[in-house]
Amino acid sequence: MSWFLFLDCFSSDLFSPQFKGNGSMASILPFLYYSFVAGITPGPANICSLSTAIRKGRKAALLQWRGLFLGYMTISVASSFITWLIGTAFQKYVRLFTFVGAAYILYLAFHVLTDQEDPTKECVKTTNQKSLQDGTFLFGFLLQLTNVKIIIFCLSALTGYILPYRSDLLSLLAVGFLLPFTGPICNLVWLFSGVKLSRFYTGHRKIVNAIMAFSLFLCAVSMLLE
Repeated sequence: MSWFLFLDCFSSDLFSPQFKGNGSMASILPFLYYSFVAGITPGPANICSLSTAIRKGRKAALLQWRGLFLGYMTISVASSFITWLIGTAFQKYVRLFTFVGAAYILYLAFHVLTDQEDPTKECVKTTNQKSLQDGTFLFGFLLQLTNVKIIIFCLSALTGYILPYRSDLLSLLAVGFLLPFTGPICNLVWLFSGVKLSRFYTGHRKIVNAIMAFSLFLCAVSMLLE
C-alpha cells in the first residue's frame, strides 16, 4: 500500500493546478538515487553488518539486521511526524527546508569526498560505547536509534523531496514506511557480499568516494532545481 501512496505523493501533483509544469514526478528518481547513495556508503550499520557476519556468521548478523530494520522504521516514522509538524507550523516557509536539505546533502558529499577514516573503527567504537554484545537484536536496534546519519537522512529526504509537494500526514507516513526498505536493504548487501565490497572499497577508496560525492552533488542540485 505504501508504494502506491508514495507514487501518488508525486503523480497526483501533476494534475494539480498549483504544481502543473513543476515536474514533480521527476523528483522520484533523485529521491530514490539519494536514498541508494546514502544507504550503500560505508557507515556504522553497514560495517557492523559486515563485521558481525564475518566473525559470528550470517545467523547472528541477520538477527542483528532485524534490530537495524526496526530501529530504522522507528526513526523513519518519527521523522514523518516531525516533518508533518514542520509543514503544519511553517507552511509558508516549506521551500526553505528544501535549501536546508540540499545544504546537508552538499555537506555529506564533501564529507564523503574528504573522508580518510577507516569505517570499521566506528563499529568497534559503537560496540564499546554501548557495552552490548553485537550480533543481537537489541544491539542492532540501539545502533540504529543512535545513528545520526539515519536521523538526518530521513528528515532531509522528507523535508526536501516530499514536503514541497505533499504535507498531509498519510502521504508522509507512506514514504516513512518506504524508507526502511532502502537503508536496511543496503545493510543486507553488505551482510551477504560485504567482504568483496569492502576489498573493492579499500582498494579504490578515492575513486568510489569521488563518484559518490559527485552523485550526492547532483542530488542536491536536482532538489534545488525542482
